[in-house]
Amino acid sequence: MASVPSEPENRKCVPVASDDDLVVARREGRILAEQLGFSTSEATLVATAISELARNIVSYARRGEIQVSLVHNGSKRGINIVARDEGPGILDINLAMREGYSTSGGFGIGLPGVRRIMDEFDIASDVGRGTTITITKWKR
Repeated sequence: MASVPSEPENRKCVPVASDDDLVVARREGRILAEQLGFSTSEATLVATAISELARNIVSYARRGEIQVSLVHNGSKRGINIVARDEGPGILDINLAMREGYSTSGGFGIGLPGVRRIMDEFDIASDVGRGTTITITKWKR
């Protein structure tokens, strides 16, 4: 289960409905990761995960939002990303989480890739109501 801040720091909420919004969400995540002291490669992983989640919102739900914020868990600090939409939902989460599975025929990293590059991953989806994915990357 992903860590959710009780009082999030530097929370940014980016509405996502187009590729331009995807770029904004990705940039906000990278900025926050760099402020936290993530290396360039770690900040790139955060931006890549945000890009994949935002792309899914644009492709499948048409619109939603990406929230990024700093989180604490004891002495650990990290970045938390919540991707939320009110789209069609995911019919089979287990299938969607299978390596190599794609409904779009694309070559993105997909949800399994997001899970692999982040430290925490949680998905909740209701068919006809939407999907919420919460991910966290901890500063090492």
